[in-house]
Amino acid sequence: MDAQIQAAFDAAQQIVFLTGAGVSTASGIPDFRSANGLYTKNRNAEYYLSHRYFASDPAGFYQFCKNNLYFPAAQPNVIHQKQAALTQQDRAVVITQNIDGLYEKAQTKHLVNFHGTLERVYCEKCYQTVPVADYLHSRLHAADGGALRPDIVLYDEAIPEAALQQSLAALQAADLVVIVGTSMQVYPFAGLLNYANPAAQILAINQEPLHLPVDFTMLTGDAVAFFAELKI
Repeated sequence: MDAQIQAAFDAAQQIVFLTGAGVSTASGIPDFRSANGLYTKNRNAEYYLSHRYFASDPAGFYQFCKNNLYFPAAQPNVIHQKQAALTQQDRAVVITQNIDGLYEKAQTKHLVNFHGTLERVYCEKCYQTVPVADYLHSRLHAADGGALRPDIVLYDEAIPEAALQQSLAALQAADLVVIVGTSMQVYPFAGLLNYANPAAQILAINQEPLHLPVDFTMLTGDAVAFFAELKI
């Protein structure tokens, strides 16, 4: 661990982690856009994850989600655990594109699920929530026959206003912004950087170098190794 990087974490009063699918690959969850990713293997994946598809073929949408998105045996890795520990110290906020629920399993305290979470399932007819196990058993709500769906942001749906406002407030208060496991190319998430505190130090940890429209420090390498060494 570089001493200056460790010192930046030690000194930070308000860290914001901006994270993506690369955080969860070490937990056995495939990402979306790599060579083995969901979108690469299935070129229609974006359509299958759209509200238009959910409305037109709810049974097909259900099968796609059940077979491709849920990994109930997956557990948080050291990246989730170290970030969660910093949130429990009230020194960090995690804003994630991930929908897999691993941050919840890691007991992350200050968490913004920018694209929603698979761990919350609700009925489109009555809006009552149901356990994930019920959804994996049936796509219909036992109480009223309504279609169940995970509370994730589908293509052609807007980011929830609460998630936007929480994200902007956290970034404007940040003195350290850490980008982990995301290419920062998917909007509107990528646009969040434009709202970061101008005085904040920005650090990116990724397997491939990033090109961002701000001044930042790039650490090219394995985020698992980085967080394993990070002292908190």
